[in-house]
Amino acid sequence: CQPPSTWMIGEVEPMKGTAGQVTVVALLKEILGEHPLTQAARIDGLRQKLETQGLNDVVYMVINHQGEQAQRLHPMLAERLSDKISLYKQGEQQPDVWQALNGKKDDFIIYDSLCNLRCGRLTHHISLPYSVIGHGHIESAIKEAYCNRMCGACSHESQTAETSEGCRATPNAQPEADG
Repeated sequence: CQPPSTWMIGEVEPMKGTAGQVTVVALLKEILGEHPLTQAARIDGLRQKLETQGLNDVVYMVINHQGEQAQRLHPMLAERLSDKISLYKQGEQQPDVWQALNGKKDDFIIYDSLCNLRCGRLTHHISLPYSVIGHGHIESAIKEAYCNRMCGACSHESQTAETSEGCRATPNAQPEADG
């Protein structure tokens, strides 16, 4: 468990203001014929599923790769994401966010712990092949970050936190049928 790396997209610091919320950062590289298009489309389905289970206070963001092809295909990536998921496009001349996060294509980086009482610390960094949405690993990691004190005590915590339905019902996430 560690604090998030400092990084910016242009003049925006996306992690600023996310303390107190579980934050899911997906690193997607748009390549025609590969699964990031599917990954992008599945992120909102996962968000909706978790919200129906009471995990409402989660921030989702996608950071596109800095490469030329990924930047050309950025509009296709944007089409597959709902407006509830922030999409960030890196500028060619700015420091590479993926490097700052020590990330690779299709990595999911998840920050925080304990329902409604979060400190913004790194709890999971999931890479392929475990980062494919629908196999259960991303969902389990989000639930674990949302519901458990993975990083120990936090100054934002209180003893009166309500536990969401998604935290009380703790069955392991199961792979979903691809469809």
